[in-house]
Amino acid sequence: MHTVQYLKNNYNFVKNMKNNCSVIILAAGNSSRMGKPKFLLEMPNGETFLEAITKQYYDFGCANIIIVLNEYGNKLLTDHPPHLPSNTQVTINYNHNSGRFSSIKTGLKLIDTNHTFIHNIDNPSAKAKVLDSLYSEKQQAEVIKPIMNNRGGHPVLISKRVCEDILLEKKNEVNFNNFLKRYSFKEVDVDDDSIFVNINTNEELVEFRNNPNLEPHKEYKRI
Repeated sequence: MHTVQYLKNNYNFVKNMKNNCSVIILAAGNSSRMGKPKFLLEMPNGETFLEAITKQYYDFGCANIIIVLNEYGNKLLTDHPPHLPSNTQVTINYNHNSGRFSSIKTGLKLIDTNHTFIHNIDNPSAKAKVLDSLYSEKQQAEVIKPIMNNRGGHPVLISKRVCEDILLEKKNEVNFNNFLKRYSFKEVDVDDDSIFVNINTNEELVEFRNNPNLEPHKEYKRI
């Protein structure tokens, strides 16, 4: 494990933290269909997907915000530092071609909280009401996932037991969704179609940017 960048906690963060949970933001893919790293894509207000996602989890009160990148992505981030919350850590998955499961394992090595959100970079929405709904059900099952109209969405919240079992799994090329099927599962109804957002192409990005119903974020202390 190589922690590429560590952003120290500050007093403002300590006051803001309220939840014994973390988030792993998966951004180590090659983004071949998009043609550029998705974490650099911009929201309508000009902030990047990565800045928007980290800010939302910071506002929610996550203890740790972990970003998993590949080597090229980390170089881009180093050359053009974004505005990230103070409790953010960035780490490299050197085996990112093995798939999402290997990135989750990479991120989990930096976490020791009771629950962890798994968030894909191609969904820039992590609205507070969705996160609150999932976290409020954390004692009901090992895996908590939002649904709307009987359709599953993102992110997923997993327990510490699930996290520990992922780290014990020796294989990297494991289907994450299939892995989760061995645990108790809770689907939480939410009235928010942002859980379905999945930006893979420039056409989808244009459509997303034209959405006028974006939730504004609170300000946080930038470093």
